Amino acid sequence: MAKEEPLSTSKDLKELQKKLSLLVESIQNNLKVIAFMKSPVGQYLDRHPFMALTVLVFVAMSAIPVGFFLLIVVLTALAAFVGVILLEGLVISVGGLSLLCVLCGLSFVSLAMSGTIIVSYVMVSSLFNYWFPPRCNKICIPPVCQQRDL
Repeated sequence: MAKEEPLSTSKDLKELQKKLSLLVESIQNNLKVIAFMKSPVGQYLDRHPFMALTVLVFVAMSAIPVGFFLLIVVLTALAAFVGVILLEGLVISVGGLSLLCVLCGLSFVSLAMSGTIIVSYVMVSSLFNYWFPPRCNKICIPPVCQQRDL
């Protein structure tokens, strides 16, 4: 029974790897992705993966505050149709300033999270390379001393 589990786990991992590679391939073959990667911004982010990760984390984290802000704007616009014009200006101003503060804070948090993710990746990668060093398929010969005693 113990020997069956690694085989099924290996098959599951191969199947998962195949599905993930098909997903990545379909994303890379998307026309919008190709057009974006040919743009100057896409090329810049391709050359600077830390900046791309920071932008991704920032966009993902700022979606909720921006959604709340837009909800407040729509609700105050509806209230303005009822006749509360001064309240709308006040709420949008306060909401805009609070959104600015939240987005500035999120930019610092996303930068810190990106740094943490990168450092964690490097540490885990180094630990895996230390614990499981790559094996040589050929016979490994230690380096020969180049200076010989004469």
